[in-house]
Amino acid sequence: MAAVPAKDEEFAYLSSGTWSLMGIESKKAIINDRSYELNFTNEGGVGGTTRFLKNICGMWLYERCRQEWSELRHLGHLELQKEAWEIEDNESFIFPDDPCFTNPDSMVATIQQYCRDHGMPVPETHGQIIRCIFDSLARRYSEVLGYLREFSETDIKVLHIIGGGSKNDFLNQLTADACGITVLAGPQEGTALGNVMLQAKAAGEVDDIWQMRRIIADSIEIKKYEPKK
Repeated sequence: MAAVPAKDEEFAYLSSGTWSLMGIESKKAIINDRSYELNFTNEGGVGGTTRFLKNICGMWLYERCRQEWSELRHLGHLELQKEAWEIEDNESFIFPDDPCFTNPDSMVATIQQYCRDHGMPVPETHGQIIRCIFDSLARRYSEVLGYLREFSETDIKVLHIIGGGSKNDFLNQLTADACGITVLAGPQEGTALGNVMLQAKAAGEVDDIWQMRRIIADSIEIKKYEPKK
């Protein structure tokens, strides 16, 4: 959270990696029947704040499929995702947090069976499967953002994506589209930068978390994605 380059309190964040952590920064813990029902977590944050967040499945789905596509391992991410980019009307979706996706023998087969069981077109090609995964993650992020709006005391106007997944242009754009919100991606190395800033604060080099965030925002490239639909 210390590495989220936010300018004000009107934001949500998504730490995107193998797993996704999506939440808001709160001045106090949020504990009620609704947060319990939705399985949200309260964690101690910087400067006495609370990180109110939800754990979501993330790039695990994609990485497991990549492991199975041994014949495609020579391709980089952009090449591998090219076919998925070109699909205009995807009708295959999964619920990323379904227990069946935790650690199946075959992620590809499990995704296909899920779509089959739920009466949706079964993705066959690697591009169709990737599009199914990314569209499903974006849809899930939109759902969780809606929940966060229920709890937030401020209007959420931007979603900051940090971590390794912040480099995924395709998923970031799909997320902006699904959430209907501006997405700002970066930094990739959020944990390292956040730790550096906290050490700087302990040494008296910075005053507070907002100064930390200004320094980070001025020091890295932040990519902006606007909803296209």
